[in-house]
Amino acid sequence: MRVYLGITLTELASAVAQGGFGPPPLLAYAVTPSLREWYAEGDQEELEYAATSDASRESLRHLSFDTDAPRRRVVVAADAPDGLVLPDASVGRSVVVVQAALPMDKVAAVHVDEPEAAQVVAAAADVVGKADAGEDDAEFTVDEASGHELLWYARQEIPDLFA
Repeated sequence: MRVYLGITLTELASAVAQGGFGPPPLLAYAVTPSLREWYAEGDQEELEYAATSDASRESLRHLSFDTDAPRRRVVVAADAPDGLVLPDASVGRSVVVVQAALPMDKVAAVHVDEPEAAQVVAAAADVVGKADAGEDDAEFTVDEASGHELLWYARQEIPDLFA
């Protein structure tokens, strides 16, 4: 099953150094039955985009706690064993818990903000907790960051992100 991890560039560098993501359980996002029900008219590509968007918001949460990480959202798309991906609709419609480590060879791609988005992403990271709590002005700021498309990198291009 394709899962999406919302992380930081610092966490990505650590995963590269360690050979993957883990130990489990890992919080991720995926096309779940709840997401399919919520977005009934969406095709597979639109559903994957919705899960990626949810993961990009998770990346903002990680950035809010790691003030030293570069202010760019990072979403890792990886393939996890189907039986070890458990939906958790009580947390969110696309939230899953991966019960296995994810080695780097299971990473399909990485989606990252362009450097020029750093200021908007920084502002969103500063208020994402308030947005999660329902504050309208904070949600507007987070939505501004969401307006920046994430760039796509193949697994073999990951080292270029640290150059």
